[in-house]
Amino acid sequence: MSRPEDDYEVGYSKPPRETRFKKGQSGNPSGRPKGTRNVAAVLARELRTKIVINESGKRKSVTKLEAATKQLVNKAIQGDLAALRLLNALAQSLDAQTKGSQAENSVSNEADSFIMKSVIERYQKSKLPEEKE
Repeated sequence: MSRPEDDYEVGYSKPPRETRFKKGQSGNPSGRPKGTRNVAAVLARELRTKIVINESGKRKSVTKLEAATKQLVNKAIQGDLAALRLLNALAQSLDAQTKGSQAENSVSNEADSFIMKSVIERYQKSKLPEEKE
């Protein structure tokens, strides 16, 4: 009688039996340890943690993401051109994500985009004379 091992044909997706991983042996023993988190998971966890801020003289508990967003919007309102550009880029990326689900709002999104671009252009023009002096 012939054994099944003798009839085994080595080829594509059929490695020799002696070179296969043994039962219970990992293919990547020095790989990422179980339980360690990747950068995205760590960042998401950190942005969800709560902090206490003072807003209009009152203490308020918000997430770090909310606090960072508030600061970005406030800086953009005060005329910080870098913050305004970043806020515009964030708004456009959010619009692109929701574009598929909200096709009826495309007219207002285009108008918002046009307004943000014109505001950025006005800030750039207003900054030019100050930089030369």
